[in-house]
Amino acid sequence: MPKISAPTVAAHRAQTRERILEAVASLTRSQGIDRISLTDVASEAGITRTALYNYFPDKASLLLAFTEHVTTRFVERYRRELPSDASAAERLSAFVRFQLHGLVEHPHPAAAELGASLGPDAYQALADHVAPMQHLLAEIVRQGAANGEFDAVPPEATAKLTLAMIGAQRVPLLRGETGTDEAHSLVTLFTLRALGVGSETAERAALRLPSA
Repeated sequence: MPKISAPTVAAHRAQTRERILEAVASLTRSQGIDRISLTDVASEAGITRTALYNYFPDKASLLLAFTEHVTTRFVERYRRELPSDASAAERLSAFVRFQLHGLVEHPHPAAAELGASLGPDAYQALADHVAPMQHLLAEIVRQGAANGEFDAVPPEATAKLTLAMIGAQRVPLLRGETGTDEAHSLVTLFTLRALGVGSETAERAALRLPSA
């Protein structure tokens, strides 16, 4: 069993917690979130199940922490990799692409199934943790309307609709019925055209890739 070396107890706990979350990330790629057990996570992280309980008392608390972890990394990646001169249309395109990659990298059941698995309280907490992504998308829509790129629309409601379209690609992606490029083009072009963006501008935005 691999050991963690850290100068302090606090650093050791932080490293162990990070390793647990990385174990969840690894398992979601092979099993999907709904099939993961605490025993699987402990084994993947190289710790005992008893030690795992010192960090997360149940699966719901573990998934909440993992969701917050993934959301934070998504927002950081979006802000880090998106070119500073990107238009609102290009920002929306990059947001959709990153979200679709996330669906493939960390497979999870549909919202209703996840809610049934976690229970209403935990599911609401889970929704609260992913709210920053919706707010980020709403900010893109708001900025696009302010600078004249997009038609004036309710930002939060538009963000919810766009996220629903992204989520609808989950099953086709996981079944291999579509690819991320095809799904990205479909969602991005439909959304940008709905926001009043011309065909040529929308197609250019969909083709521009974020650069690290």
